[in-house]
Amino acid sequence: MNCQPASRRRAFTLIEIMVAVMVFGMVIAAIYATWALVMRATQVGQDAAAQAQRQRVVLRTVEDALMGIQSFQASQNLYWFAVQNEGEAFLSFASRLPPDTFPRDRKFVGSGLGKDFPSRRVTFSVAAGEGGEKNLILRQNPILMDLDQDEQQYPLVLARNVKTFTVECWDTNKSEWITEWVNTNSIPPMLRVNLVLGGNTAAGAGAPEFAATRIFTVPSIMMPAVVQRGGAGGPGGNRGQPPVKLPGQK
Repeated sequence: MNCQPASRRRAFTLIEIMVAVMVFGMVIAAIYATWALVMRATQVGQDAAAQAQRQRVVLRTVEDALMGIQSFQASQNLYWFAVQNEGEAFLSFASRLPPDTFPRDRKFVGSGLGKDFPSRRVTFSVAAGEGGEKNLILRQNPILMDLDQDEQQYPLVLARNVKTFTVECWDTNKSEWITEWVNTNSIPPMLRVNLVLGGNTAAGAGAPEFAATRIFTVPSIMMPAVVQRGGAGGPGGNRGQPPVKLPGQK
């Protein structure tokens, strides 16, 4: 009597298992690479959107301040206008700032706080940040007061990783843009602001830069002394007062 062998179950060989593991690993690696690429693209997009928004905030803040710029001939020591593009660049002038919408407005204006300083000197300047990058900062002080300790030590950071911040003034005599405004007791009719922000510093040296240029028409001119109360020598005048000193001058 012949006995038929029982049906055999075929098992995987070691080579087949190794091939399957290798294919599975390649699939996982492809999925991870795709996920990493998507995450990087998302991060780059978010950085670009954040920097674009930061540019808009900076330029809108400069515009809001310029729209209320003030200058009085009889009080030139208080209402001077200054631009500097060499070294630590800055833009400084006196302005009647829009209520509620301007940064840190509640610090200077508020009936409940007993403060009412809508007219302030604003100074936009470039300073070194903690990581060695350049930051664009904003300081404010009431016209008749110096900067307080808080504004000196903890200014408002408008933008980080600033590559370029230059302010050019329109010279009506030369009919051209100039980088130095010598006459601090007058206001230029137009300003051109160039702002270049670097990308996320965590992305390394290859991070993209974001550039913007805006031209602002200044809506104000210097108020003559004859229309001020008391004239040039009366209350509010500058008779006997020292000449204007720009920041950084001794």
